[in-house]
Amino acid sequence: MRAMTQSAVRRRKLGTELRALRTAAGLTSGEAARLVGWHQSKVSRIETGASGVKPADVRLLLDAYGVADSQLRELLLVLAGSDEDGGRHHWWHAYRGILPPTYRDFISLESQASAMRTLETSVVPGLLQTPEYARAVTRAAVDGLDDERLDALVEVRLARQDVLRSDRPLELSAVLDEAVLHREIGGPDVMARQRERLLEAALLPQVRLQVLPFTAGAHVGVTGPFVIFSFSSTSDLDVVVLDHLTSSLYLERKEDLRAYTEAFDALRIHALSPEESLDYIAGLADGA
Repeated sequence: MRAMTQSAVRRRKLGTELRALRTAAGLTSGEAARLVGWHQSKVSRIETGASGVKPADVRLLLDAYGVADSQLRELLLVLAGSDEDGGRHHWWHAYRGILPPTYRDFISLESQASAMRTLETSVVPGLLQTPEYARAVTRAAVDGLDDERLDALVEVRLARQDVLRSDRPLELSAVLDEAVLHREIGGPDVMARQRERLLEAALLPQVRLQVLPFTAGAHVGVTGPFVIFSFSSTSDLDVVVLDHLTSSLYLERKEDLRAYTEAFDALRIHALSPEESLDYIAGLADGA
């Protein structure tokens, strides 16, 4: 299994997609270069992922290839780098002073994905956290935060949740290890409200929530949490994200995606059904 940084994944995925679009348009790399006024070598470097590309250059190529799909265009611009001129309209740009690049990358992918599958073994997924729970998790995860930075990071966590309420909401399928529901974060009152929030979220048609019980024993998820992002425009842009303490790793090879997809499907089989999971969480709430 090969792990890559997000910037490397972006370059490779963007290059692969641009090459496919050029081919579909019936153009050679030399012809494409002449259409946009470049040397052929620049097109080749972009398509192989050897060099980065500005959003403005991506627009030139997409126009030359006759790509009109607005969602696909936006996604490819995200891959080109939301921190440049193409991403100033994104809400998280206002927080760039406190958000590390890997987190901004994660948010940009999350905002463009059509579906997200996630295994969580320690904490409630960020998209389903209450403000109080998010504050407690953030305070524990990042040492030495002053109140101003803590407030800002919690604001970001809550703003991310808008993807579940947009016109085309993100489809979220989450498997929570039972430990997530028993680990007391922020105190009993915070946990009680968080469990209520999970029950509310699980009623949304685009959210599928399952609890993986302790009785499932050892399972593929014991190696740690992961996220799989999928995109409606093209499956070639799907990516697995593995979070570590100081960094994130992005896996984009088809064999990696297949392995994690199969792992997630296995976890769903071993987990309680969505209905059973709701009953289980409700039982915890009643006993709180």
